[in-house]
Amino acid sequence: MTGQTTVRTAVRVHGRSAQRRALRAMLDALPTHGGRLLLAGEPGLGRTTLLQWAARSFRAGPVLHLGPGPDVNAHLTAGQLLDTLRAAAVAAPVLVCVDDAHRWDAPARTALARAARRLSTAGRVGLLLTVASDRAVGPEFARLPVVHLDPLAPARAAALLDDVTDGAAAPAVREQLLAEAEGNPALLVALVRRLSPAELRGHRPLPSPLADAGALAEAAGGVPTGPSAQARDLLLTVAAAGEASDGSDADAGLVRDALRRLRPAPGPGPGPGLGLGAGPGPGPGLGLGLGPGPGLGPGLGPGLGPGLGPGLGPGLGPGPGLGLGIDADPDAEPLPEQLVLAGDRLRFRSPLVRRTVHATAAADRRRAVHRALAEALDGGGHRLTALLHRSWSLGGTAPAPASADRLAATAADGAVPASHRLRAIAYARAAELTADGARRAERYTAAAEQALLAGRPERARPLLAAARDRAAPDAVRGRAELLRGVTELRDGPVGDAHQSLLLAASLLAADDPAEAATAALAAADAAWAAGDLPACLATLAPEPPLRAEHLSHGPAAAPGPAARTAAAVVHDHRVGMRALLEGRLDRAGAPLGQVVRRGRTGDRPETLLRSAAAALLLGDVDAARSGGARALAAARQLGSDALVPQALEYLAYAELRAGRHPQARTHAEEGLRTALRAGQRNTAAHHRAVLALAASIEEEPDAVARHVTAALDTARRHGLAQAATLAQWATARADLGRGRPFDAADRLGLLVLPGPGRGHFAVWRLAVPCFVEAAVLAGRDEDARRVLTDFADWAAFGADPQAAAQLARCHALLANAEHADALYRRALDRHDEAGGDFERARTALLYGKWLRRRRRPREARGRLGAALAGFERCGAGVWAAQARDELRALGAAPRDPGTGAGTPARLGRLTPQQLRIARQVAEGATNREVALTLAVSTRTVDYHLRKVFAALGVRSRLELARMVGQAERAEEAQAAQDARGAGHQEKTGAQP
Repeated sequence: MTGQTTVRTAVRVHGRSAQRRALRAMLDALPTHGGRLLLAGEPGLGRTTLLQWAARSFRAGPVLHLGPGPDVNAHLTAGQLLDTLRAAAVAAPVLVCVDDAHRWDAPARTALARAARRLSTAGRVGLLLTVASDRAVGPEFARLPVVHLDPLAPARAAALLDDVTDGAAAPAVREQLLAEAEGNPALLVALVRRLSPAELRGHRPLPSPLADAGALAEAAGGVPTGPSAQARDLLLTVAAAGEASDGSDADAGLVRDALRRLRPAPGPGPGPGLGLGAGPGPGPGLGLGLGPGPGLGPGLGPGLGPGLGPGLGPGLGPGPGLGLGIDADPDAEPLPEQLVLAGDRLRFRSPLVRRTVHATAAADRRRAVHRALAEALDGGGHRLTALLHRSWSLGGTAPAPASADRLAATAADGAVPASHRLRAIAYARAAELTADGARRAERYTAAAEQALLAGRPERARPLLAAARDRAAPDAVRGRAELLRGVTELRDGPVGDAHQSLLLAASLLAADDPAEAATAALAAADAAWAAGDLPACLATLAPEPPLRAEHLSHGPAAAPGPAARTAAAVVHDHRVGMRALLEGRLDRAGAPLGQVVRRGRTGDRPETLLRSAAAALLLGDVDAARSGGARALAAARQLGSDALVPQALEYLAYAELRAGRHPQARTHAEEGLRTALRAGQRNTAAHHRAVLALAASIEEEPDAVARHVTAALDTARRHGLAQAATLAQWATARADLGRGRPFDAADRLGLLVLPGPGRGHFAVWRLAVPCFVEAAVLAGRDEDARRVLTDFADWAAFGADPQAAAQLARCHALLANAEHADALYRRALDRHDEAGGDFERARTALLYGKWLRRRRRPREARGRLGAALAGFERCGAGVWAAQARDELRALGAAPRDPGTGAGTPARLGRLTPQQLRIARQVAEGATNREVALTLAVSTRTVDYHLRKVFAALGVRSRLELARMVGQAERAEEAQAAQDARGAGHQEKTGAQP
């Protein structure tokens, strides 16, 4: 290392929006009443940074910083502290900041906590404390409201890294820094600080290990330690066991066994006692300071009292207490404060502290602990874990071929019970101990594959970078590029993924044609996600006929049934997908249908996912749901966390295509959570687009906007044309549902009309029915007719079960009165064949509107009533409101389940038509938009609007919007009160 990188101070707080909202709420309330808040988080997560942010943000009065004072013998009670704070707050509100309150002595903490609990009545004083959560929060603070700090999300950590380095980190270095920091801001900064500029830019190799003892200790605020040699051994043993654990904990029995092997059990007689308290004597005082100036009062409290008594019962098990002794010992010392025992599992309160304990231990002691753990595991059915600990007992990364071969062979053995995460660790350790460059690259690649299956792309990327640095044959390099491309496809620019996957296919072609075909199909998936039709077709170019030898993975390998099925699925999917994109619909059905059929008997999640995708291409939503559900079950059963979000994505799309929006929303919500946990931002963007489409039919415009914004943010940066088209369609459909056809037509026109900005080639047709409806309402009939020819071809293919009915509806909207009636009826008949409440209700609504304009009220009422029932059944609240308005215009008064009444009480003096106009104007519609929505002239709207203004006594559209909003809120409150009253009667038996 030639020097350190100068790390500039971050110019803003990254992330922490929820925590800052909580702090802001307390600060805003201080001018009227007191408040208190406790910020808790492990070392390095930014407690002090947030405390400083709050201090800078508080403008209503002075900020006092409470800390240890010079007079250690002074005493200050909670009441005296409160009096001091009240006096400081006479002229203006006061914010009192206390950083690292856990470091204070017990009497000081007790007085501080008592004062904090009484601050709500103490006037305009706010108390903001921080404590570290790497140890138990003191009981004196247990009753305070707590705001927890979690590790930064990957995107926020990346933004912080770019901020402190001015974006100078090379991409591969950036990935390794983010993976090692695990979302801890202080550790991320410490890692950057230890690198030289050349290392940061990728011009020199990174030090190994990247997160060394110094960087970890810097982030943790020092080297964690125990009060005795026994305590330090326990901490190190739990930390070492966690290196090869699937979670953050370790088996207490294993730890106890390893400790026995690490040193002989103590002889008879009492062991060393250790109380939790310090010895008698005064502790540090507590002063109240404003900035760096002198304190406002005397110090707080005496020192800690004597120790809190003997340790707890035998060993690590339950008893009178928790001791460290191997045998029963009433004087055994208690469990170190950094650890928690839950049942038979031990864990560190802080992952950072666990890593620091392991890294800062003496090398010989660390090796001894790993050796003891390996001996304790031998013969217990934990072969892979035992081999890992034995390899770590060797120390360092010097080549150890025999150990490396045993580790790699055991990790590759499917009969050995182990998670994908544990196999990834084993492969990576085997690579470290391997001297041969090609074999080392192969093992790093295998480790990356297991990390991906475990849903840890942030761990896979550095492993792939390590594999790329080694000389390796084409087959190994091709496998690494395949994994790199799949990683980018889920969480990166899909254009980069496409190129990586094409390179993988070319590298694998000679030695492994079946895997090359898999890479090529994945490259087509990347081009599909990008909306690049020429690239997709080029990637799907005809391949040589599938032969048995193509299924082997080397000259000695014999293809099994699973391998043959997987290769056949890839081949058929590729052939059918190309035929579909070329418009040869007659040639697409057979191969894609074969993929669907194979999914009915398969049990591999990859095969089942291809089956679900093929079913969606064919428009067989029931088969897509079945395949997606089977893929989800298989991925969960195998622990393949990386495949769960994709299975949920296909399930959500299938439900959406079937018109079952609530079910689509349920799958997408779970899919979004799992995608974010697995670090798959691209998959998360697709789930957000589905959520936006589901919310677009409900009365949730804020939810639509939120999901659309998040989806487009990722889609634009990563080139996700499919997700972007779906999100934009959701925004337009929400506009259409809320009576804004001009906005909807403008948005949808960009997606469906011919031109360079047309939406995704496989998605834009789905939005055509919405565009035709909006365009007709906006007076753009010619634009609507331009897209119907393509849509008719789409409907004829049969890939969308609703398309035939939607096509008839579109023709009805554009037809003259002589033909429209029959076309609407035909559309409803087609809906009856296809099923789906939402689309049928939309057709019934449009038909009912048309009948009302033709002065056929009785028929209109029936159609509109059916539309209302359909919308209510599928939860389409915003469309149900349209149906209710139409029924009111006919003189009917349908009960609104959201308000419990037909017409808001404040607006009851208006006629049904006036009420409809008032509501639409209150939502921001222009007179022309209202006229188009209600199928009346603009002069009619002007006339009714003047009547509305006169009847309600308002003078502007703003006043009208305010009155409509107030009336509806008042009615909602009344409905809630009625519901509470009904519940009270039910509970008490009171009669009305």
